[in-house]
Amino acid sequence: MTKTITFNKLREIKDSLPEGSIQRIAEDLQLEVETVRNYFGGTNFDEGQCTGIHVEQGPYGGIVELDDTTILDHAISILED
Repeated sequence: MTKTITFNKLREIKDSLPEGSIQRIAEDLQLEVETVRNYFGGTNFDEGQCTGIHVEQGPYGGIVELDDTTILDHAISILED
C-alpha cells in the first residue's frame, strides 16, 4: 500500500520518537538500523538498504511517496503508546 506524505511530516514523526525507537523498529522488523534511518530521509546506503521512498522536491520539504508503510506504521504505533 503506497502513501504520500510531506518530507517535513515524515521527519517530524521521526523526531518525535522516543530515544532508542529507531533501534527498536529495526529489531522488531528485523531490519538494519541504517535501513530504518534511510526510510526517514537518511542516505547511508553502504550500511542500510533502500527503503522504497520517492521524494519529489517542493514546499514543506517535498512530497514523499512510500511504497511500503510498515516502518511508518510501526513508528506511529510507538508514538501512540
